[in-house]
Amino acid sequence: MKLTDTEKREILKLIEADKPLPDKYRFMLFDDKREVELVWNGKTSEVTNIVLPFQVIEQVDEPRNSKPIMAANKRKSGKVIGDHSHTAAVDKYPVQRLLFDTRGRQKSGWTNKLIWGDNKLILSSLKNGPLRAEIEKEGGIKLICIDPPFDVGADFSMDIEIGDDTFTKKPNVLEELAYRDTWGKGADSFIAMIYERLVLMRDLLAENGSIYVHCDWRVNAFIRLVLNEVFGTDNFVNEITWKRTHTVKGNIGQGSKYMGANTDTIFAYAKSSAYIFNNVFLPYSQEYVDSFFKYTDPSTGRRYRLVSMIGPGGSAKGNPIYEVMGVTRYWRYSEATMKDLMTKGLIVQTSPGTVPQKKQYLDEGSGVSVQSLWDDITGLGASSTQGTGYPTQKPEALLERIIKASSNENDIVADFFCGSGTTPAVAEKLGRKWIGADLGKFAIHTTRKRMIGVQRQLKEDGKDFRAFEILNLGKYERAHYIGVSSFFEPQIDANGRKSKQKDISVDSRSLAVTDLSREEMKRRIIEQKEKDFIALILKAYRAETVDNFRCFHGKKAGRIVAVGPVNLPVTRLFVEEIILECREKRISRVDILAFEFEMGLFPNIQEEAKSKGIDLALKYIPREVFDKRAIEKNQIVFHDVSYIEVRPHVEKNSIAVELTDFSVFYNQDTVDNAAASLGNGKNKIVVECGKIIKVSKDKDGIVTRDVLTKKWMDWIDYWSVDFNFESKREIVRTKNEATGEMEEVWTGDFIFENEWQSFRTKKDRTLELKTSFHDCQPGRYKIAVKVVDIFGNDTMKIIDVSVGGK
Repeated sequence: MKLTDTEKREILKLIEADKPLPDKYRFMLFDDKREVELVWNGKTSEVTNIVLPFQVIEQVDEPRNSKPIMAANKRKSGKVIGDHSHTAAVDKYPVQRLLFDTRGRQKSGWTNKLIWGDNKLILSSLKNGPLRAEIEKEGGIKLICIDPPFDVGADFSMDIEIGDDTFTKKPNVLEELAYRDTWGKGADSFIAMIYERLVLMRDLLAENGSIYVHCDWRVNAFIRLVLNEVFGTDNFVNEITWKRTHTVKGNIGQGSKYMGANTDTIFAYAKSSAYIFNNVFLPYSQEYVDSFFKYTDPSTGRRYRLVSMIGPGGSAKGNPIYEVMGVTRYWRYSEATMKDLMTKGLIVQTSPGTVPQKKQYLDEGSGVSVQSLWDDITGLGASSTQGTGYPTQKPEALLERIIKASSNENDIVADFFCGSGTTPAVAEKLGRKWIGADLGKFAIHTTRKRMIGVQRQLKEDGKDFRAFEILNLGKYERAHYIGVSSFFEPQIDANGRKSKQKDISVDSRSLAVTDLSREEMKRRIIEQKEKDFIALILKAYRAETVDNFRCFHGKKAGRIVAVGPVNLPVTRLFVEEIILECREKRISRVDILAFEFEMGLFPNIQEEAKSKGIDLALKYIPREVFDKRAIEKNQIVFHDVSYIEVRPHVEKNSIAVELTDFSVFYNQDTVDNAAASLGNGKNKIVVECGKIIKVSKDKDGIVTRDVLTKKWMDWIDYWSVDFNFESKREIVRTKNEATGEMEEVWTGDFIFENEWQSFRTKKDRTLELKTSFHDCQPGRYKIAVKVVDIFGNDTMKIIDVSVGGK
């Protein structure tokens, strides 16, 4: 486009003044063929390509074995990601074959995956890492269904049932940070979050794959534009309107000034024009049947209607012309076909001279093809048998329709915001393979219980099912430890380019920087944020700062202190670095403080440290650490990880395990704070020193305290046992930097094989505290017991047991 002299002068003037150009000049100066584009603050086309290894920490092969298992016969080979040949183990050990009925067999091959972590890092690692080859071997991901956190009011809180009461668990710091990243700057941060993830999902999809994105009135306009930009308008498939049975936008009364919002939107987009689509049919309504299928065959009682046989378009469409029952027309059938239909009694002439018609029986039709308005699927009510207590849970019928429409049996279906696990549950029931991921430990735990329940039901029904494994993301790079402070945002010029920062003071404690590159500025800010974070934690822990250590930050009462990252869990690699420095500098007592620890980390790592003469204490940083008043009053309590006590029962060559004690040390609010803030006639539930307490204030202001967790088992939601832990090494495929080849490496960890489990459900709150007896060959075994508490946090204990012999 040719610029006028006035426009040229205006552009030069703005550039000389170092001012942004108006948007109109972007299209005049640059060859941008996009007529419509979604623009938000900080928009960038950069997408992470980091590859982190997946650590398999648990595998569920059997949904609670009902027959004894020969523990010594468990497979001794390493567990390789991509090698899940369970039938090989069955063939090798005849005793174990008894566990597999002829009905409801464990399928071999692909093992379903439930992954805990940031889905951006998960998606990038799936796309660019070694697991991609395993996915492609299975045909790639054919369908992605996501229900991202589109509710700006959501905060990752969870309602937990304690007897007849309900306790609201506040989000942990990792979840709060995720919420901040999603909604910290309103729509801008939500769009930036979902845009990068959708790009990664698109790249992961198979060429004939598609994606369904669930949203509501809050963000559906943004989501549609983002999907158009990522997948292209040509790959738009459908905008589905799902009518709920209840209103989700406030209470609507006679005085309301808006209509109730009782619908959600589901956008369907494809990777290419070759996407999978299977028509889904609904049964005919009785009204439809009565209106159209008016005739009944007297000999069979079958209902039918009459349909025209006239060929549309006549001779122009090549339809044959001939006489039938005295009527000459262009027909849709050949004469031979017409004679065959007449022989079968399917041609009807209602009266002489009328055009003959063909019988179409009601029972021959598939039904009515589903349209884009879905008003026949109800939401989950309070009495639903599917309910898991998860706030955003969707009905299984909704996912069943989507999965049937856009995938086939044995296809991989994925959900990277899996929540309570509805997508994996339905995929398993429909014979699909699946991948599920979520940031919340509670979501992973809820999905684990749900999938075990699905496995149990499928086995009971004599249907096949697949094993699933739970994975962590490990080996986080330091750059991911501390998020960049919200006060630092890249400046975007009129052409959409990130500008260089000038004359910006990072904060009051850092030096002013001039003319720094964005990368250098970001590096300095990350360093300062890390220092501030560590200083805050050490002050709350009442520890002194130390220098000249790689891993340690403070000391307290003769113990050295290491502080974990603010926005990621402490991983095995993190602790291994600490152990290494301990051995180098002869440190024997260490406290590790963290908001979160990766699943399956302890007690293995503590036992490893103990064998090297190191006393390793792992402590949770409480969320109250950011309350300055609580710090000044020395009210911050860093609680230990949970503690398990078990008792083995050995009878000849069989063993059972009894859970005898479980201790937790959580704190969320205090009794005194709750009592001070309560109004008369109100109550509140708090967690103090490992007890859940209901604090009530009567109409006269009298405060009472009722401990809801009366017994230690009240804290347990789930527990499971591996009767021969350390029999399956965790092997990962990594790239050899020297040769460039992929090689198998033992991580030093073992996979917990979930052989027996008991857990509470919404319908059944009981819990078994002793396993059934399991037969073993004589010998010494390491038995692992895993407990998941009502908050979704897991703890494991390993005991040595001798079986058989004299």
